[in-house]
Parts: sequence; C-alpha cells; structure tokens
Amino acid sequence: MPMKLFNKFYQQIAGNRLAHWLTCLPEQLSAWQKNDLHGEFYKWQKTIDALPNTKPSSIELKDSVTIGSAEDISEGEQKRISNLLMNFKPWRKGPYHIHGVHIDTEWRSDFKWDRLKPHISDLKNRYVLDIGCGSGYHLWRMRGEGAKFVVGVDPTQLFMMQFRALQHFIKDDNVNLLPIGVEHLPQLKSFDTVFAMGVLYHRKSPIDFLQQLKAQLAPGGELVLETLVIEGDKHTVLVPGDRYAKMRNVWFLPSCDALVFWMQRLGFKNVRVVNTDQTAFEEQRQTPWMETESLEDFLDPNDPTKTIEGHPAPLRAIIVANI
Repeated sequence: MPMKLFNKFYQQIAGNRLAHWLTCLPEQLSAWQKNDLHGEFYKWQKTIDALPNTKPSSIELKDSVTIGSAEDISEGEQKRISNLLMNFKPWRKGPYHIHGVHIDTEWRSDFKWDRLKPHISDLKNRYVLDIGCGSGYHLWRMRGEGAKFVVGVDPTQLFMMQFRALQHFIKDDNVNLLPIGVEHLPQLKSFDTVFAMGVLYHRKSPIDFLQQLKAQLAPGGELVLETLVIEGDKHTVLVPGDRYAKMRNVWFLPSCDALVFWMQRLGFKNVRVVNTDQTAFEEQRQTPWMETESLEDFLDPNDPTKTIEGHPAPLRAIIVANI
C-alpha cells in the first residue's frame, strides 16, 4: 500500500528535530492516500517495481546526479531501465545519468544550481527543505553538498514517482520527497535552509507564501528564493492576466526591488539579489524525454525578448535572505 512509502520517513523524523511534524503529517498523508491518489499511481508503482536491482560502482551527487556506469550492468538491463523510465515522461527537471542512461530533461537544472551555489551558506550538516521540488533533482545536489537531512515537497505525483525511481538506485533515507503542497506545512521552524525555486509566481498570494517559507526556518536560517521577475522599481509588479508564456497559473511577477521590499516588510534580514538571468534556449528545451512544447514555443517568434502574449520574456532572479 502507498502509505508504506512514508514509514521510513516517520521513523527518521521521530528521532530528529522534525519529530513535532508527526502531530499532523501522518493524518495528512493518510487522507492523501484515501482521496487523492492519481489514477496512474499503481501503474507507476509497478514500473518502479520492475526496475532491476543494481549495485552501482559509484554514486556522484556533488557535481551531477550520476548513478554507476554502463559497465555495471548488462546491455539488456540498461535498455530495460531506459524503457521503464520513459514511462514517467515528461521529465522536466534534471539531468540524470543512471548506468549510462542519460535522462535529458527539459530543464538543465544544473545550470540553476551552478548559478546559486556560490551565494548560499555551506549546506554541510544542515536540515534542508525544498518547496516545489519537482522530481527532486536539487534534493540530490543538496545532499551532494553535505546536507544532513533533505526534504522536498511537491504535490505533483508524477514527480514523486520520478524521484522514487532515482531513490530505487541511490537508496539514501536522508533524502525524501512528500506529495504535499506548501499550504499543508505547519510552522515547523526547523530547517537551516529553505529553497523555493520557480514557485512564487504560481501562488495567488505571494505575501502569504513568503510568510509560509519564513515559518519553516529555524532561527538564523536562510531562504533561497528563485523566481520570475520583471524590470522596474519597488512599486512594479506585473499581473499578466490569462496567461504568461502559455502558463495559466502565473499570478504575480514583481521587480527585484519590489520583492526585496516585500521580504523586508515580513521581517527577513540581509535580503540580497545575488543573480538575475534571462532563460536561454539551452536551459529549457524539448528533448526525447519531454516532447511537448518548451521555451521556444512560449516566446514571440519575431521577438524573443517577449512572450507569445507580448509580456517581457522570462527573467529569473535569485534572492537570498535570513531570519
């Protein structure tokens, strides 16, 4: 049964600083199991069960997410892994390398990691939370940087199954993904670093969202926020209307100055914009592992500085702050 997915996690947090989460989390995940399982869940579970058990010669998480090599397994097993993992398309965040199988995801999430890593506190021995973590690519990179305990939350069940497919090979109980949204998190006040990347513009109330992020941090903790922004002063915010870059669920795109101002109003300290970057076609594109539309289809074909709707093209900022 799906609930067994979380038994190890409950055992883990019962003995660490997240033990108080047990007052509500099992009930939430029990309700999720009863009421919200995706129609494909058991099919996806069978796919994971069919993955071969391998003994990776090495597991690399610091500079990439690479599990073993092609030489560790037979050609037939490698083909089997590739065919089974194709059942989890679309793969959006990555890339991953599993025994020579290259999961070439839509996003080169390693580019984002390379941009932010020089600007954040050392993750060694830290408790880390990643909100809206997708398939969990950055969870593995956080662990690779020495994080002690890593938790990702994302309500999209396909992403959880992609994560579990990776966990099948890596087998690290200190890295976990839960199928819940930020709105289900109590005020844990326990994480040394909280990441929220590519989420703020999907929230109808960005101020409430920032407050929810703050409520997860331990005293002195650090927030790493990455989001779409626009040019302008502290009063500039774009509310794009029906769609932004063909996305229906985009609500607020503030300027960097506006976002910093919001965070300061909420009591964040040492708020600083450490990077801004125009999303490039090399970073977000169609691949055999993600065959639907991607960035090229979201921009004006005659003017790549604008979205197809005429809004400013995606500009992403990384903001780091403390409490």
